[in-house]
Amino acid sequence: MKKIKMFAGILAGLMLCAAAAGCGGGTGSGDKKAAEKKELIVGKNPSFAPFEFTDKKDGKVMGFDIDLINALAKKAGYEKVTVKSIAFDGLIPSLESGNIDVSITGMSITDERKKKVNFTDPYYESGLMAVVKKDNTAINGLDDLKGKTIAVQLGTTGAKYAETIEGAKVKTFDSSDLACLELKNGGADAVISDLPVLQYFLKQGGSQYAKSVGTPKKGDFYGIATAKKNKDMCDKLNKALAELKKDGEYQKIYDKWFKAE
Repeated sequence: MKKIKMFAGILAGLMLCAAAAGCGGGTGSGDKKAAEKKELIVGKNPSFAPFEFTDKKDGKVMGFDIDLINALAKKAGYEKVTVKSIAFDGLIPSLESGNIDVSITGMSITDERKKKVNFTDPYYESGLMAVVKKDNTAINGLDDLKGKTIAVQLGTTGAKYAETIEGAKVKTFDSSDLACLELKNGGADAVISDLPVLQYFLKQGGSQYAKSVGTPKKGDFYGIATAKKNKDMCDKLNKALAELKKDGEYQKIYDKWFKAE
């Protein structure tokens, strides 16, 4: 009788183990697939026209980056894109904390940023440009900005570059628009920002009081940033970007926003 009870106990234990193993298997590929994200949370600084900005008519965020990330998300299998407006210098911390999945907001790929985030392949080549008041004849290029007051957007490559100019007083603002407003109001001698952003600013009315000077400093490339721990998403977006370029969808989006250039 003791042997029968012992055998029954062992058998019950084996059945429990099997059940536990079965539950463990349930959290594998099947459940993992069911738990895959269908919503892409995107961090943006919507004051960087024409890449992302708020439409004055309906309050919607629009721009090249908006159209591109929507197309990429669809290609990568996401069902929904949710945009969160975040100050530019808060985007990388938001990625690191998991508050957002990706950031696409005219962010230049730099060695310093690559220490903190993963970048996709470049999706746009940019550069730096300076604008001054229309009646300014003393500043004719970036080399003439020594000792001048320069307005920049906080956390950008333009801000980094301005800090290297000898004797310059650098004023930082939350957006390129505010930096340009400082120029208009006489609080700065020049604005340094990304080439396409200032080109768009001039085209949209800024040329009434401002002008570009010198030769733009080319060679900045924009990338989509993901958290270091989220390399799979970076790979997925790279694949989608390659497909968009191959099937012509990327070119259509590009032409919509930059055809005149």
